[in-house]
This record gives sequence, C-alpha cells and structure tokens, in this order.
Amino acid sequence: MEEKMTSKRRAELRGMANRLDPLFQVGKSGVTPAVIAQTEEVFNTHELIKLKVLLESAPETPREIAEKLATGTGSQVVQVIGGSIILYKENPDIENGVKKKKAVVKKKSGTGKGAKDFKKVYNAKKKREEERQAAERARYARSRRRNYNGGYSK
Repeated sequence: MEEKMTSKRRAELRGMANRLDPLFQVGKSGVTPAVIAQTEEVFNTHELIKLKVLLESAPETPREIAEKLATGTGSQVVQVIGGSIILYKENPDIENGVKKKKAVVKKKSGTGKGAKDFKKVYNAKKKREEERQAAERARYARSRRRNYNGGYSK
C-alpha cells in the first residue's frame, strides 16, 4: 500500500467516482474471502471502484467494512458516505480507465533536439491553443444564444 493520500488527490478521486456505478454489494455475510477476492479481481481492470453496503443487513458499519476491504486488497479508502464505499488502488498498467499496452521503446541516435523535434513540440502547442480557443468561442456562442432566447440577462 502506498503512503497516505493527500486531500487534494482524495478530492480529485471523489469527483471521478461521482459518475461511477457500484460494482457489487456487501450484504448480510459481511466481508468474506470471496468478497475480498472479487474486489481484488476488479482492481486488475479498474483503479477506482464504488461498492454498496446494504445497511439493514450488514453485520458491521460501512467504515469497518471499508477498512477490512482496503486491508485485504492493499487499496486505500477514498470515501465512505452512507452505504457507499469508494476504494482506490494504483495500477501502473491502467491509464484513464483503459488497460494500456506495453510500449516499444525506440532508441534515438544523438542527444540534442533536432529541428523535427522542435517542430513537433511547436505544432502540438499550437494545436492545443487552437482547440482551447475554439472551445472558448463555442462557450461564448452558447451563452449568447441562451441570453438571446430569454436567458438570465435582458
């Protein structure tokens, strides 16, 4: 298990977990080896998971269940709120929720940046700036339409 998570990272993970659906439920039998194994298997394909605790039938509190699952799987508890538990375990093979393939490393000849490398970096920055400006123009156009059609300002 990695070191203690910062509050900023925890807030970021909570925001990402808002759109997640619970993958499974912990019920009247509580935390069993089967539940721990199932959670461990889910961490092979996900870094962030949400679980539900059936409050009426669970033998322990959601906080105790979260701690047992985190200890059993080597993950970290991000949040326990009501009957929802959010767990996080870093997986270096996953990037943005998609399992990434091992990249082939190409060796470069020479040590400095050539004109082609400079041009790639420049074009990438230029493209990002154009995309940002296009998004800003689109937001402005939407706000103008909203205001024209009886929005907030007159």
